[in-house]
Amino acid sequence: MTSTVFELLDPRPNQLEAPYTFYLPGEEELSEIAPGQLVQLIFRAVPPTETYGAERMWVKVESREGDRLTGILDNDPADIPGLECGANIDFSLFHIISIDWEDPAQKERFKSGFNRWFARCFVDDAVLEGRARVGFLYREPPEHEESDKYPDTGWRIRADVDELSDEEYNDDPSPSYVAIGAVLNRDDSFVDLLSSPVGSAFLRGEGDTYTPTDLDKNDDDD
Repeated sequence: MTSTVFELLDPRPNQLEAPYTFYLPGEEELSEIAPGQLVQLIFRAVPPTETYGAERMWVKVESREGDRLTGILDNDPADIPGLECGANIDFSLFHIISIDWEDPAQKERFKSGFNRWFARCFVDDAVLEGRARVGFLYREPPEHEESDKYPDTGWRIRADVDELSDEEYNDDPSPSYVAIGAVLNRDDSFVDLLSSPVGSAFLRGEGDTYTPTDLDKNDDDD
């Protein structure tokens, strides 16, 4: 009897927790997967190893019956003892986190705009850590670097100071430079404002409502 050396992780909880930064293929895309297609799954050693919590690896589909598939591992695991490239893998559609479309028409049709949420912004750590909601945001000219894979959006996002204690407000470090999707995972109440031009500024009101405000006036208030 062969012992289990790995398990496949269900990525759906990750997507629910981080909908703006953890992409999963949609139903239409999954429906076109057929033998010969390369798909990516998340593997974890059993028992877990200390080096990697999990590994994303490609599998070449051999057969499909409804939502059940079989395939051949197309990567060399970095730290999953007993698992090797060429191993037979049984999995379900929901395990798939990415699809390598070779057909140009499919690649173009399923090209995702998901990466737009990886463009950067500055945000108070209190928002990222869930200690406060967004209270004020404004957009200034982006700080571009040619080497940046993801550009600066120019958005600067501040915490609602009314939700912070005096100690938190005074001790909060400088804002972090992160993917704007990471902020939206915490608070996406302002997502419809992100197409606003440079110079825009908004104050949060009751609930999830925002009111345009004068950026220079708020700078003076600080």
